[in-house]
Amino acid sequence: MEIRKLILDISYVEWKNLGFSKGTLHYMKQNAKADKPFKLNAHVRERLEQWEKLVANA
Repeated sequence: MEIRKLILDISYVEWKNLGFSKGTLHYMKQNAKADKPFKLNAHVRERLEQWEKLVANA
């Protein structure tokens, strides 16, 4: 549940600043809204963890 909430809270501008396209975030948000389990690629998960650390430090 924590990862789902984190994904839903990310803005497209912040995600773009990490170097990803808004399409990637769009599909992640769709998967996060669904109640089904989903997977993240390793490089996407790493960026998500980076974003989480940036938000925690701000």
